[in-house]
Amino acid sequence: MAGEVTAAAGAAGEAAAHGSGGMDVLSVVILLAAAVIAVPLFRRLGLGSVLGYLAAGLVVGPFGFGFFNDPETIIHVAELGVVLFLFVIGLEMQPSRLWAMRGEIFGLGFTQVLVAMTVLTSVGLTLGFPFSASLISGTGFVLTSTAIVMQMLDERKEMALPRGRRMVSILLFEDLAIVPLLALVAFLAPGGGEVTLAERLTSTAIGIGAIAALIFAGLYLLNPFFQLLARFGGREVMTAAALLVVLGAAELMQAGGLSMAMGAFLAGVLLSESSFRHQLEADVEPFRGLLLGLFFLGVGMALNLDVIANNVGLITICVIAYMALKMLVIYCVARLWKAPPREAIERAVLMAQGGEFAFVLYSAAAGVGIITAEDRAVLTAIIIVSMVLTPLMIIIHDRLVKEDIVSMDGIEEAHDLHANALIIGFGRMGQVVSQPLIARGHSISIIEKDPEMIRDADEFGFKVWYGDGARLDILHAAGAGEAGVVLAVADDKDAVTRIVELMKAEFPMVPVLARSFDRQHALELTEAGADYLIRETFESAFAMGREALLRLGDDPEEVDTVMTQLRARDVERFELECVSGLSAGATLLLSNRGDNPPL
Repeated sequence: MAGEVTAAAGAAGEAAAHGSGGMDVLSVVILLAAAVIAVPLFRRLGLGSVLGYLAAGLVVGPFGFGFFNDPETIIHVAELGVVLFLFVIGLEMQPSRLWAMRGEIFGLGFTQVLVAMTVLTSVGLTLGFPFSASLISGTGFVLTSTAIVMQMLDERKEMALPRGRRMVSILLFEDLAIVPLLALVAFLAPGGGEVTLAERLTSTAIGIGAIAALIFAGLYLLNPFFQLLARFGGREVMTAAALLVVLGAAELMQAGGLSMAMGAFLAGVLLSESSFRHQLEADVEPFRGLLLGLFFLGVGMALNLDVIANNVGLITICVIAYMALKMLVIYCVARLWKAPPREAIERAVLMAQGGEFAFVLYSAAAGVGIITAEDRAVLTAIIIVSMVLTPLMIIIHDRLVKEDIVSMDGIEEAHDLHANALIIGFGRMGQVVSQPLIARGHSISIIEKDPEMIRDADEFGFKVWYGDGARLDILHAAGAGEAGVVLAVADDKDAVTRIVELMKAEFPMVPVLARSFDRQHALELTEAGADYLIRETFESAFAMGREALLRLGDDPEEVDTVMTQLRARDVERFELECVSGLSAGATLLLSNRGDNPPL
């Protein structure tokens, strides 16, 4: 977090100093101090980092102590954080997975947006505003904050879960919806109906052309580009190239009249099956984090207390009405699409706020005369207040709606265990790795944090204790400090990494053997200090490759020689990657395109 705050402060300081004619280092220090104090404090209190950033921004902004006077510029710069976030999400969305989500993106997303637009428009009409202004005001609130929802899903570790993916699909559709909504603004403007059919077709053709150009580049240009850089460039060049791809795709989409965020997302999808995927994600991650933090700081700064004070009644009514009606719509649509009640409630709370795209929509509407400048200020305040309230609503939700309590009947917690070997995690790998240890008569202790897994193990005659190996107190209770060896083979990638880190910090003399989920995870475990690691599919893949050669009639001795050489090559490749990143050893991979170096 320190890196995020530092860079965020730098960017914000530049933005703040822009109007004063020079760089004020004191402003950077102030922003650093506000974020460093507020964010950890709010996380410690269980209020989340988002609310901490918002509070810090309010304190140092023009309506707090007034250290920064241009929050809109800061928000504009920090919107790149949302762009980078969607690029990272795109890297996790292979085309096949995205195609599988088409029903949720265009079905669920379209239904929620359309129904919410209809319902929220009624708020403005009820308050006596014209139809055009009511429609634009309500529609702006329909567009959920991608930054807040994504950050919350990330903190709650729900991004990869089915309910998290459904929320992401809705957000993607809302990003797509900004394009026709901006066209709607032009149509509703005085004289907007005079736009010719030719102009509309031209605008559509430009957008389609931008998408086609991006897809072509992603399919035929990006991989050769990164392969060239991996051979002749350094780590810093790869980082610059990753940012170039993301921002270039975003700019191309914006030039075509589309969303910058959507451009970054498409670039991520097109690179999702590239061998450089993990490297790109690692390169972009620090910038994504710092810019998102800066975005939330900017939103806090932009909270105009004077506008709120002068229109407190209207803003209060609109915030309550918009959020309540939007939550009702989201809940009803979720239930219509067969979501469980608990998931529907969580989705309604997480997506109850307006979003950053509303600022764009309201600015466009004010520019063409649909709403006045004062209306825009009030609507912007409504959006920001809803953003501020969302983390508080999530806290209330989590305290009122408890997770289903898992029965612990018949399950014994880890306490004062003593054995030669400690196995952490009794999934598919833990069960197999226990067999040679038991066969040789070594005493083993097994801990697992899934009660159902423990019950299943008991049916097969295994004694498994309950405990989360990623907690230091559990490691002490499980006898990790006295064990001859610890095997970290849990089914959770992050948990395995945490176990290795805790073991090496607390019990550095105890050997730790770790399960690696993939090559990137292997690099993380090496950095954490694992004494031995193995990629979970590595040996089985080599065994299958050897058997394939034998079935093809190759000489067994020659096959064994080749397998030995390939193992040595993999070790060499991994050593290069430990020093220079995941793409460094790409030249050592054998390719079916030929022109391979000799073994």
